[in-house]
Amino acid sequence: MSAQVVSLRDVGVDRDQSMLLRDVSWTVHDDETWVVLGPNGAGKTTLLQLVSGLVRPTRGRADVLGEPLDSADLDESDLAELRSRVGIASAAVADQVPRKEKVIDLVMTAGYGTLGRSSEEFDSFDVARAVELLDVVGSAHLIRRRFGTLSEGERKRVQIARALMADPELLLLDEPAAGLDLGGREDLLTRIAALVRDPRSPVLVMVTHHVEEVPDGFTHALLMRAGSVLAAGEITEVFTERNLSRCFGVPLMVERRGARWMARAVPVR
Repeated sequence: MSAQVVSLRDVGVDRDQSMLLRDVSWTVHDDETWVVLGPNGAGKTTLLQLVSGLVRPTRGRADVLGEPLDSADLDESDLAELRSRVGIASAAVADQVPRKEKVIDLVMTAGYGTLGRSSEEFDSFDVARAVELLDVVGSAHLIRRRFGTLSEGERKRVQIARALMADPELLLLDEPAAGLDLGGREDLLTRIAALVRDPRSPVLVMVTHHVEEVPDGFTHALLMRAGSVLAAGEITEVFTERNLSRCFGVPLMVERRGARWMARAVPVR
């Protein structure tokens, strides 16, 4: 029987008198792979911050990897332990990386919960593990490069390797294909699809704006708009023209070609 990895019930998140999430209910099991889709301002990034333990719910019930995030008894040490079990790759993390940080050090420091090497002494296992993960994402040749010299596509792949370094139980990818050209996007999506197929991989949740960026192998989808859930469930049932048109506020034609999806506006006659 599959186990629950994420369980949200009527969750709300308020900040500065704005409601970022409202009445969100969502369950992720350990045999599922989810894509979270929606327009700008839909609440997708806030949802990932909640699931990663960076944001606490204002109302409702939220459990991640068995930890009740809404509990008043959950202190900062509990949150730090939870965060160590969740890997996240996002632009917000990338913005905090020192530009002069070497790629190999950036990946290895993930195991110590830091974003810059200082006095840590890494052993041969750390080095071998980091190189292995960089190879998985096609970036082993970058180990001596400085993070600030990498292209956008290279940075995205290195971030995923870093997010995997601590052997997380849950991996969150926040718009991993944003800013990539067509070749870079397709290369990255192929590598994410390979992670989905690998039985050793953690449970994956990926945020995107585009159905074209959903890799092969994702089983479920969550559609968000204005901080609320519009639809959630198996991807073939959620990715309908009616649902996606409501989500993005424009009439859309949706089709599936093989394992990939496409959407475009209905032509004006």
